[in-house]
Amino acid sequence: MNFEQIEIVAETWKPQDVLAWGLERFGNSIALASSFGAEDVVLIDMAARVRTHFQVFTLDTDFLFPETYQLIDTIEKRYGIQVERRQSRLTPQQQEEQFIPQLWTRNPDQCCNLRKVEPLKAKLAGLQAWITGIRRDQTPQRRNAAKIEFDINFGLVKLNPLADWTSTQVWQYIHGNHVPYNPLHDLGYPSIGCTHCTRPVAEGEDLRSGRWTGLQKTECGLHLKEPA
Repeated sequence: MNFEQIEIVAETWKPQDVLAWGLERFGNSIALASSFGAEDVVLIDMAARVRTHFQVFTLDTDFLFPETYQLIDTIEKRYGIQVERRQSRLTPQQQEEQFIPQLWTRNPDQCCNLRKVEPLKAKLAGLQAWITGIRRDQTPQRRNAAKIEFDINFGLVKLNPLADWTSTQVWQYIHGNHVPYNPLHDLGYPSIGCTHCTRPVAEGEDLRSGRWTGLQKTECGLHLKEPA
């Protein structure tokens, strides 16, 4: 089958099937991008059941929660993997000196670009495909995400194995398979990013409302379907 046919057929596949196809097709040229949210730990657990060795990387912004750093250590020990930390070319101090203190309060898009998008571009430049944990029901921008698609933003194949899953399915998998997860999820944080731009969500609020509160922003720029 050609790629267009694979894209269509993949919509009938389970997440494990998507992962198995990607890991077999791209070998060492595919990596799982993980922010260590609920979806990402599910994918790591699934991937570990498909293949012993696989690449996992995270965008370490230098502003992650202590609980996130601890979870990374726990995941590495649990699955016997080494998580690659990709960081900005600027330290937090250099960013403050070059731009302004607390850039995320005045220009969060620029802060995300420096600390997330640029490091991601550098990593993906050496790959043929990447795996993400995005789901269609998370944001309007993700509504049309395919399980396997070509990422025009970064110029490579993108796998979204959990695209058609719900949050309920994610948590059923976590609890059913005893997958380690960030304890902040139990404290009202459905989506966990940097400490400065993440807050707990109150009952009845949108699940993404805890990210960049008060700003017209729900995405950090990694999954927008337009040239970066």
